Amino acid sequence: MSESKAPKPMGLYPYVRKAGNLLFLSGVGPRASQSGSEEANIPSLKYDKNGNYMEFDFEAQCRSVFDNVRVILEENGSNWEQLVDVTVFLTDMKRDFKTYNRVYAEYFSANQPCRTTVEVNALPSPIAIELKCIAAID
Repeated sequence: MSESKAPKPMGLYPYVRKAGNLLFLSGVGPRASQSGSEEANIPSLKYDKNGNYMEFDFEAQCRSVFDNVRVILEENGSNWEQLVDVTVFLTDMKRDFKTYNRVYAEYFSANQPCRTTVEVNALPSPIAIELKCIAAID
């Protein structure tokens, strides 16, 4: 099998497990699959001259995480239209939910899986969104 186009998991776990006719995706973030540090692969993350995190483009992170989920699904025998459940973790619901909801509506205009959105204190890298998904397999 060729190397995945999705970013590598941040720990010792698979991004996907098959069980019967379902795919269970571990938490997927917006990191790009290029090599380099974890932070260097996060879309639109900017640091000051001292290396301190300054700002990011939340919409770019949303689009990147959706694209990563799509790649993982397609590489494992499923597709976007077969998503049945999406759990979304946001680090700042008040700041980001409106943008997230707008971008989500673009990506899910045809298929509308069940969805749960929760706010979390932090994620394991300086990202603001992560998705955990369940999809059917043909």
